[in-house]
Amino acid sequence: MCSSSCAKCLGATLIPLALCSIVANILLYFPNGETKYAQEDSLTLYVWFFTGIAGGGIVMFLPATVFMTVGDCDKDGCGRSCVMFGSVLAALIGVAGSGYCFIVSALALAKGPYCLTLLGWMYPFQDGNGRYLTDPDSWSICLSPAHVVEWNVTLFSILLILSGLEVIICVIQAINGLLSCLCGSCCSMENYSLNA
Repeated sequence: MCSSSCAKCLGATLIPLALCSIVANILLYFPNGETKYAQEDSLTLYVWFFTGIAGGGIVMFLPATVFMTVGDCDKDGCGRSCVMFGSVLAALIGVAGSGYCFIVSALALAKGPYCLTLLGWMYPFQDGNGRYLTDPDSWSICLSPAHVVEWNVTLFSILLILSGLEVIICVIQAINGLLSCLCGSCCSMENYSLNA
């Protein structure tokens, strides 16, 4: 019973994380609230990977829904082990989606933004292995969009943190589900032998 309430709590936690991931990803399309950069395809390539919208967002609704309905199935008399095994599979899908978001966000932070410099549109920080992150004085090399470095660093960092939390939550539920599945089978065998 405890594993079911834990799963429900984890599922409820995933919903706001997924919504925040979607919002953060959408904001990446509009540096400084301007639409022209998306229309002119003057955004970093990683924005178009839909990491927060798909991986950290929409995909996460599946495990969240499964986790939150685990307790309901127990009350209806479904096989506890089967239900918890289903939550493990949903957790693995969640790990894949949030892991995708985490990896792409990390790559985006390492490469840096696509921006207009004195030499034209380019990735001015791509050969620095992310060293620009600790050198805010170098961010002025990007002339347009204004403050694009801060915009990208902030939003991709948010996506990195949110997807990291989603990975942790899904791994916890995978472990919770496996333990519940194994212990549930052991307990039901033990009850059977005691009743016999």
